[in-house]
Amino acid sequence: MEKNMTTGSPGKNILYFALPVFAGNLFQQIYNVVDTVIVGKFVSTEALAAVGSTGTINFMILGFMTGLMAGITVLTSQRFGAGDMNGMRKSVVSAGMIALAATIILTAISLLGMHRLLVLMNTPDDIFDDAYRYIMIICAGILVQALYNLFACILRALGNSKVPLYFLLFSASMNIVLDLVSIIVLKMGVAGAAYATVISQGVSAVLCLIYIIKKVPILRLNKEDLHVESRLVKNQLSVGLPMAFQYSITAIGTTMVQMALNTLGSTYVAAFTAASKCEQMSGQAYIALGSAIATFAAQNVGAGRYDRVRKGFARATEFGFAFSIVMGIVMYYWGYVVTGLFVSGDASQIQGMVDTYMKFTALFLFPLTIVNVYRNGIQGMGYGLLPMMAGVAELLGRGSVALIAIHYHSYAGVCLASPMAWILASTLLLIMYFAIMRKHPVKKKSE
Repeated sequence: MEKNMTTGSPGKNILYFALPVFAGNLFQQIYNVVDTVIVGKFVSTEALAAVGSTGTINFMILGFMTGLMAGITVLTSQRFGAGDMNGMRKSVVSAGMIALAATIILTAISLLGMHRLLVLMNTPDDIFDDAYRYIMIICAGILVQALYNLFACILRALGNSKVPLYFLLFSASMNIVLDLVSIIVLKMGVAGAAYATVISQGVSAVLCLIYIIKKVPILRLNKEDLHVESRLVKNQLSVGLPMAFQYSITAIGTTMVQMALNTLGSTYVAAFTAASKCEQMSGQAYIALGSAIATFAAQNVGAGRYDRVRKGFARATEFGFAFSIVMGIVMYYWGYVVTGLFVSGDASQIQGMVDTYMKFTALFLFPLTIVNVYRNGIQGMGYGLLPMMAGVAELLGRGSVALIAIHYHSYAGVCLASPMAWILASTLLLIMYFAIMRKHPVKKKSE
């Protein structure tokens, strides 16, 4: 089921790759949405706020690992596109070693510093204990989440985006069942939701590994593949670390937004949590397009086909803009409807706040398309530092608006923080893209 994306229609290659990734990411988001829905309905609104208040921390930690895994497998995709199977297998081995070392370090730092971080973020007293309990369990399970992302990234580097989807479908169903049992039957509260998430993702990781061992012969290792070259590790880290830090830089900005939100009280936190979960679900389409163009660009750069790279960026942008028009209309006019999914009883208390968030987001989906497509595509071409600078732009945009929101105690300011980040980052990424492409003049080649 591996797919060589250096031939055929660029648009079809990207779309066929992106659709399974979108479905997989959507079900991965269901892990978190199911947590919040069940917690909000069967525990309390305060518990919902507790889970939501840790979302930015979760993104900061796991986003770092996600970026690192995607970055260190770019070379895998490039060597696959170039037809270098030996080099491709060696890149997989070194990626595994990097992933293991990073997991150990990140888990230790997260567990030791979490209490202090929650205090720094002004986490409200009435949700502090539940927030701490939930995020500590999630952090203890960083290993299984890192392993799944590594195995999924390896398969996607080879053009296979369907198999990770199948495992996530199974695991999402497991997560729902475990949530219901741990929270409703066993009365474990937010801890039950966290355990359900970690166990389900662990199953995804194991299933991916079994599939790779049994069904992907080109990844069967021999003794020569186990010899790790320092040059190879250096090349992978040169792309992987900037991508990882880029996610973390973005997460720092969202953490500042969470700090602004926490000053408004737990009711605002609950409303923002409900709205952001739904926005994140729709946002998986952009992430899927980014993943598709990253693999497409990496394979075609490996094959020296910059003419196809250009076409790939154009098609991915068109797909993203079309989705933005449809989703923007839905979010602007009917986004508030989702409020009832997250709270039991009267939802009117937070419905207006949810509507405000949805309307602001709906108006700025075009720059969100640019951020995901061009950042990931440039990374797939082998550039690590340039997209990280776009992450700095996001931090400046999101952080400055968050500070203003804190000063004026403005919920609208909190909702505008991310759109401002998207505008600044998308502008910078477009400048980067055209500068890179000027270095690679168009060469006329048949498809």
